[in-house]
Amino acid sequence: MSQNIYDNQTFFDGYAQLSRSVQGLDGAPEWPTIRSILPDLQGKKVVDLGCGYGWFCRSAREQGATQVLGMDLSEKMLGKAKEMTEDPAIEYRQQDLEALQLPAASFDLVYSSLTLHYIEDLGKLFATVYQALVNGGEFIFTAEHPIYTAPKHQGWLVDEAGQKSWPINGYQQEGQRISNWLAEGVIKQHRMLGTYINLLVQQGFTIRYLNEWGPSAQQIADNLALDEEKERPMIFILAVQKPAA
Repeated sequence: MSQNIYDNQTFFDGYAQLSRSVQGLDGAPEWPTIRSILPDLQGKKVVDLGCGYGWFCRSAREQGATQVLGMDLSEKMLGKAKEMTEDPAIEYRQQDLEALQLPAASFDLVYSSLTLHYIEDLGKLFATVYQALVNGGEFIFTAEHPIYTAPKHQGWLVDEAGQKSWPINGYQQEGQRISNWLAEGVIKQHRMLGTYINLLVQQGFTIRYLNEWGPSAQQIADNLALDEEKERPMIFILAVQKPAA
């Protein structure tokens, strides 16, 4: 089962102070880029994996989606989403994405924002998403960029002969990372960008769009806290499509 860090009160309280929590999609600086690549949602069925407060679920309905399913592991996040939503066409469901099950050929768009870097068995999740999409359906997600999830090494691995081999937490050493962001002991999964892409291609997806996102000069001018993001991408945006029949 995934770590349910969002139900940690310290983490939840800290997350509630972020601009993307207070202002919704308008508080997420990458949102204009995501919005520009979304397909026409008029009459479509959508699922949001790691829906949080439900901001995207409500936006999808505003864009014409007829049915939206928001899934999240956190009971606290879902409680907030339900408080903020008055729409019978939006359903919220508690779900561990490590054990995700979705009906086949049921959704036109699967969306996920800053969630998949928590998932250990990503290949399994991608397989579930692929079968859940209709032919021609799209999967659009953001995740923390591998440059961001691979911190500078703090030591060296040592082989059986006692010799140093390669640095711990290097970019090419995939696996679990522990961070102290909003709360101590937050578990994330570091994997190279090529691993994300290869897992998607192996399922049969076609890569449609990749953006190693960074803020514009105007965004930095409007919010000086974004200045550090120009040094390296914190997130990436990836859009893939299930081939049409």
